[in-house]
Amino acid sequence: MELVPLGPGFGVEVRGVSVLDVASDGDAYKAVRAAFEEHSLLLFRDQPIADDVQVAYSRAFGPLELTKVASVGAGSFYSRLTNLDANGAIVPPDHRQVLIAQANALWHTDSSFKQTPALASVLTARVLPGAGGDTEFTSTRRAWDRLPADLQARLKDAVATHSYANSRDQIHPDLANAEERKALPPVRWRLNWRNPVNGRRALYVASHAYAIDGMDDRDARQLLAQLLDDATRPEFVYVHKWRQGDVLMWDNRAMLHRGRPWDYSRERSMIRTTISATDADGLSEVKPPVVH
Repeated sequence: MELVPLGPGFGVEVRGVSVLDVASDGDAYKAVRAAFEEHSLLLFRDQPIADDVQVAYSRAFGPLELTKVASVGAGSFYSRLTNLDANGAIVPPDHRQVLIAQANALWHTDSSFKQTPALASVLTARVLPGAGGDTEFTSTRRAWDRLPADLQARLKDAVATHSYANSRDQIHPDLANAEERKALPPVRWRLNWRNPVNGRRALYVASHAYAIDGMDDRDARQLLAQLLDDATRPEFVYVHKWRQGDVLMWDNRAMLHRGRPWDYSRERSMIRTTISATDADGLSEVKPPVVH
């Protein structure tokens, strides 16, 4: 197996091992899992992409998350990110699915708004629009390392509140519908997540986060915005330009990502599978103390 660097201090392209190898061979899985823990972002090129292949690869890393309510693919393992309607026609630019794509252009980590957050996401390109539609990544592990020691100490035990509605409200007040708001109430997580394999901490923030325990709301939002801005400065970002057959996997404990716009009159269809975090992945440490 060969690992070729991708981003500024994080991410590798994996060569010599396929996603099918990882799904079926224990040694291949162990090698790729070690690369995942170390580099946070993995790229496989020229893969045989199909739904069952993607699920088999993803399931090797842990339990799979079901797609949330009111999404294309709800209740299944497949989050279908597309600008096509149920009849296969491209939706108009003011359609909910386009607004969702615009919300995904906010820097975020997947599922931080859920009762069980995500260890990792696996994304595959099924139909590409030509130009545009890149995906950008930055390392919140490296962002944590850049923080001054006094701010690290301040944030080590700090707890933030995350909500799906918070990020969607930034795009349109009705984008998060009543069903989603009921199914996805706010949740609280520590502002950093320690990797139990190597002991390294990562800043755990997202566009879903909006409050910090013990802080004035305005001050909390200002600090969270500052942390996001500092983590996502252009020199710290890897821009992935998609090719057919690409499989991208990233560590949601230690990465922020966002989708970039494209010509929404052209089809773009992606499928994401998401692996839920467990206590073995450090979930117990990112959980805040119980409030009585």
